[in-house]
Amino acid sequence: MPIKNRFAETHDAITAWRRDIHAYPELMFDTHRTSALVAAKLREFGCDDVVTGIGRTGVVGVIRGRLTGSGKVVGLRADMDALPIHEATGAPHASTVPGAMHACGHDGHTAMLLGAAQYIAGTRNFDGTAVVIFQPAEEGGGGGKVMCDDGLMDRFGIQEVYGLHNWPGLPAGSFAIRPGPFFAATDEFEVNVQGRGGHAAKPHEGVDPIVMAAQLVTMIQTIASRNADPTEQLVVSVTSIESSSKALNVIPGSVHLKGTIRSLKPQMRDLAETRLRALCASLGAAMGGSADLQYQRNYPVMVNHTAETEFAADAARAVSGQCVDAPLVMGGEDFAYMLEERPGAYILLGNGDTAPVHNAEYDFDDAIIPAGCSWWAELVERRMPASDTAP
Repeated sequence: MPIKNRFAETHDAITAWRRDIHAYPELMFDTHRTSALVAAKLREFGCDDVVTGIGRTGVVGVIRGRLTGSGKVVGLRADMDALPIHEATGAPHASTVPGAMHACGHDGHTAMLLGAAQYIAGTRNFDGTAVVIFQPAEEGGGGGKVMCDDGLMDRFGIQEVYGLHNWPGLPAGSFAIRPGPFFAATDEFEVNVQGRGGHAAKPHEGVDPIVMAAQLVTMIQTIASRNADPTEQLVVSVTSIESSSKALNVIPGSVHLKGTIRSLKPQMRDLAETRLRALCASLGAAMGGSADLQYQRNYPVMVNHTAETEFAADAARAVSGQCVDAPLVMGGEDFAYMLEERPGAYILLGNGDTAPVHNAEYDFDDAIIPAGCSWWAELVERRMPASDTAP
């Protein structure tokens, strides 16, 4: 089945919702305006139940099919939060909030799931229950985990859960997916390199933390290049170096490093943390200072379940005619927490030749809205077919 005709009819309205959300971006859990808009729309559509405050500002809508004898319950998740980036698109619907913008397309995800919810609630052409999930704080806040910790899966009886993300560089309206590990675990580290400051003309009287930090940055690169199996995916990046002094003639007392580690297997995650701890300890011992490490494990590896990946791909092929193999992604995605709770899958929807996500010039392509809405609706009707409409 191609793009559903209903979404051609509602395309303009869904686009207007998307652009309204885009103009008023909200960060992390502070999605109060967006959450209120979502809840109001779900009530307007006639959802059987609309619950707010799940995971602080998350919204959940429950839509029962015209038949419910199957007992199946399928969850559909979209993220709502924006990024702390100052928009540079110049679009008429550009952000009105300085320093915040929808630079990852979550406005499009929310609008597409709203459009699908309107269709699903209006037709109810399935046997079971669809649960639409609107999540805050995907961008670093772990909102998916917070919603799960708040009882999302058990409270609504969710048996399977699916997510979607737009993808610049993939042809507009096309789909891509892969089973197994898909998005990386995203760990963070900070190292306080402590030396003994002094005059830059008398380096022998102190312990130079600049030199220590430079050595550590070089040593950290060996984790991926010399400790990890080269056939495995591992990224170790130092992303910030700050000194406690700004003067040109002063050796500072300390230097602060920050960085991230990305991995796709638990053993690689463990290896990277173990080696980083060992390098910090040996650096301090060797150079007469210290390197105190703070290590934070954040989003886990996002793993698509095999059967559910094929279900998602089947729905995509029904909408667009094909679904290609997606590449591994070393970015993180907190839908991983939901996939740890329930079987499911995450799919990419092509956004065409646009600026990349997390870029000040990025904008969601409204032309792909019907494809995204159709995929959600097709997935529901295929996973919970009414007896007289089974594909």
